Amino acid sequence: MRLTINGEERDFDAPMTVAELLGRIGLDDRRVAVERNLEIVPKSAYDGIGLGEGDKLEIVHFIGGGAPDGAPTSTDQIDAGEDLLEIAGKTYRSRLITGTGKYDDYDVNRLAAEAAGVEIITVAVRRVNLDDPDKPLLVDYLDPKKYTYLPNTAGCFTTDDALRTLRLAREAGGWDLVKLEILADQKTLYPQIIETLEATKILTREGFKVMVYCTDDPVMCRRLEDAGAVAIMPLGGPIGSGLGIQNPVNIRIIVEQSSVPVIVDAGVGTASDATIAMELGCDGVLMNTAIAEAKDPVRMARAMKHAVEAGRDAYLAGRMPKKKFADPSSPLAGLI
Repeated sequence: MRLTINGEERDFDAPMTVAELLGRIGLDDRRVAVERNLEIVPKSAYDGIGLGEGDKLEIVHFIGGGAPDGAPTSTDQIDAGEDLLEIAGKTYRSRLITGTGKYDDYDVNRLAAEAAGVEIITVAVRRVNLDDPDKPLLVDYLDPKKYTYLPNTAGCFTTDDALRTLRLAREAGGWDLVKLEILADQKTLYPQIIETLEATKILTREGFKVMVYCTDDPVMCRRLEDAGAVAIMPLGGPIGSGLGIQNPVNIRIIVEQSSVPVIVDAGVGTASDATIAMELGCDGVLMNTAIAEAKDPVRMARAMKHAVEAGRDAYLAGRMPKKKFADPSSPLAGLI
């Protein structure tokens, strides 16, 4: 019996169930999700679903999920007056979210996450390496009991691919809080915003809680919120560009009109960019490249933590008004 698994053709003796296939490959069925002929196979059905000649399967990593143990999830678990980020009914002390790509290795990724003090990390759903099923996984370094894993659709250029990815992620880890991005092209990595809007509606109907990467268009951001998005994530600049916040006016408008968290996603290059985003009133900042590609990722992660906290404090404090002319700090009366 010939099967196509993650794009590779392989021969097996028939008959065989999904569970038996995973056993022969050497995969723990608790750590993967399986799609057969474009339909997700529920974990409860692995023992009962038989495979046939020509079946096409996708097997992706189980990458954990859920709120971190001990994290506050309701107002009766937090200190009075504590300034918390709330997303879809769950609360977090850190307003910084980091990605898990581009690091030299998982251990550097772990050290950076610890230095940043983050509670939410974005993760990609990827095919299992069939030639090395025992290869270390992200969960071996970043414990999903400590961090909230946020599955995203990074690298998806069509609505169908994005929907498939998130449905597989939910089957793998039981997630419903997800980050949606549907990219338009490789050069700009800008979102296909109409497709993103429609996918947000579909996922919301299916019970997902969608944090959505989008353009900095206030009108479209309002429509995404109306479609059910639990967080609006306008780009500050192109993904991975490090150009900083390119349109602060629009970001501010989005903040003022939104009733869900606004989290700047993409464009941050250094700590001052993160501070600017927070001073505009954003509820949080998501970044990956700015930390992962710094000369010292761990030190930059720590800098980003302080930058986000400083920007938030400055926003809550309320900046002084801008003036055309000088205004002396010391009184002029009584000068000698």
